[in-house]
Amino acid sequence: MNLLIKNGHVVDPKNNIDKVMDILIEDGKISKAGKISEAKGVKTIDAKGKFVLPGLVDMHAHLREPGREDEETIKTGSLAAAKGGFTTVCCMPNTEPAMDNQGVVGLVVSQSKRVGIINVYPIGAITHGRLGESLAELASIADAGAVGFSDDGSSVKNSQIMRRALEYSKMLKKIIISHCEDEELSSNGVMNEGYMSTFLGLSGIPYTAETTIVARDIELAKMAGAKIHIAHVSSKESIEIIEKAKKDGVKVTCETCPHYFTLNEDSLKDFNTNLKVNPPLRTEEDRKAIIKALKSGVIDAVATDHAPHAENEKEVEFDCAPFGMIGLETALSLAIMELIDKHVLSWPDLVDKMSLTPSKILGLDSGTLSVGKNADIIIIDPSKKYKFTKESIMSKSKNTPFLGKELKGLVEYTIFKGKIIYNI
Repeated sequence: MNLLIKNGHVVDPKNNIDKVMDILIEDGKISKAGKISEAKGVKTIDAKGKFVLPGLVDMHAHLREPGREDEETIKTGSLAAAKGGFTTVCCMPNTEPAMDNQGVVGLVVSQSKRVGIINVYPIGAITHGRLGESLAELASIADAGAVGFSDDGSSVKNSQIMRRALEYSKMLKKIIISHCEDEELSSNGVMNEGYMSTFLGLSGIPYTAETTIVARDIELAKMAGAKIHIAHVSSKESIEIIEKAKKDGVKVTCETCPHYFTLNEDSLKDFNTNLKVNPPLRTEEDRKAIIKALKSGVIDAVATDHAPHAENEKEVEFDCAPFGMIGLETALSLAIMELIDKHVLSWPDLVDKMSLTPSKILGLDSGTLSVGKNADIIIIDPSKKYKFTKESIMSKSKNTPFLGKELKGLVEYTIFKGKIIYNI
C-alpha cells in the first residue's frame, strides 16, 4: 500500500529540512516531498501537529539471540525497537555462542530477514569468544554480514591484537567499536567509585577504568590510521581525551546513552538493580559534561545499549545482579525531555545524533528522508505524555528504572520500507 503523510513537521538534517510538508511513499520508497495533493488508492496519514523523522538508528543494542532467548529475541527486540521509533538496530556480539564466525553471524542475518520487522545488523566479535586472546576471522565475518566489530562487554586486553584489529578494519572499511574497560581497575566493582559508593558500602569502579582504554585505543587508531568508535562514554575525563584527539585529527567518534545524560550515581540510593549498568552511572558533574559534549558535538551519537535481563536475574542483591537496562522503548522520550525540552539540542541535532550520524559511522544507507531512499519513517507527537508501565513493554525483559514514570514524546507510527510496522 502506498502512503501519503500530510501536514507533518518534517526534520531531515541531511537535506536541511525543518518545516511542515508532505511525503509520498510509493513501492516502499520516498517518491516525492513537498506540497502534495490527495491521491486515489493512497492511504493518507494526517500528521498535523506531529513530527515526521527518519527512522532512528541504534548502533549499540543486545538482542541476546542466539543463546539467551529467555531474555530477548530478534523478534521481540525488533518489536520493542519499532515501538521506540527505531527502524535499524545493530546487535552486539556477546551472544552464546559469540558472533565470532561466519556461522553465527549468518544465523543472525538470516533470522533478522525472516523476522523482517526492521533492519537488524550484527556487530561481529573482534576476538574468538570475545576472550581477547586471538583475532577472529574479520574478513569472513564481514562477508557474512557484520557491519562492524566489537568485543562489547569486554575490552581487548592485548594491545597488539587491538592494533591488528584496527589495521584489518581499515582494509575492510568497517568500524571498530571499543568497549573501554580496564578490568584490572574495575574488578569486582558494581558502581562508580567515590563518596556514594563508600556511603552505600558498594565496591567502586573508578573513571580511570574507562579512560585508560579510551586513551590506549585512540593512540592505536592514530598509529594504524584507522577509525575508532568509543562506546557508551560515561565520564568527563573520557570526553576530554576524545575532544583532544578529534582536534589532533584522529578518526575517532563516540556515543553515549540516555541513562548517562538523565541519571547519576545518586539514583542508586535505593539499591535498584535496574540502575546497575556498565560503565556505571557517574557523578552529576559527569552527567553535565555529557550534556555539554552532546551540545558541542564532541559526542557524535546517542545509542541505547539496550541490555535485557530476566526478572529473576535482577531480583537479587545489588552485588550479584548483572549489568544493564533495556532502552529501546524509552530512548527517544528521554532525549526529548532532557535534550529538546531543555534546549540542549534542536530537532535537527537530535535526529542527526539518533539517526543520520550513526548511519554514517556504520556506513549504512539510512538516516535520511531523501527522495528515492527506503521509506523508513517515524511520526511522533513530541508533547504527548504517557505512563511507562510493565504491561506496555514490547521487550521480553522489563529491567528498566523508568517503570511507572511519566514520559513525554510518543511514537504514533513507525514505517519500515513503506510498511506500517507499528502504530498506536
